[in-house]
Amino acid sequence: MKHLYFIRHGLSEMNLQGLFSGQVESPLSKEGREQAKLAGEQAGELHIDHIISSPLSRAYDTAKIIAEVIGYPVKDIELNSLLLERAFGSAEGQPWSPDFDMDGVADAETLDSLQNRVTLFWKYVQTLPAENILVSSHGSTGRMLRNVTNPDIPFHGTALSHHLPNAEIIQLV
Repeated sequence: MKHLYFIRHGLSEMNLQGLFSGQVESPLSKEGREQAKLAGEQAGELHIDHIISSPLSRAYDTAKIIAEVIGYPVKDIELNSLLLERAFGSAEGQPWSPDFDMDGVADAETLDSLQNRVTLFWKYVQTLPAENILVSSHGSTGRMLRNVTNPDIPFHGTALSHHLPNAEIIQLV
């Protein structure tokens, strides 16, 4: 049986500043690198045989750190643009708020678009011969992937029920 694990990237510089980053590059902070290292230690027991990452550096650097810790060849990390964070449009770089309505931002990626993109990714994952797959990506993308793989868990919800903390590995399937 295939197992799918997800990790939201380690704490980024824009996370530290309390800003929406979306598809803007924001490097991992020192703490984010440490978080990724700890996640790698936890991943050692998962027998990861394939790693797929968003091409944005904060997710890819998280994946590389984990790969190094578990002895997975960094050169074999697959980059997949379907895993990019949701495009936040004019909200990118603006102060983050838990009550902010991203769906009200006219130039932000729609939820339907994000869902379609993540559903395509999930269909792709199911074709892979790997049994233990780790996905390194972003908060909105991860929440949508969680919803696509388990429709009983909504994309939106209370802060505790839907939030994906930085650098915490969760099993989706």
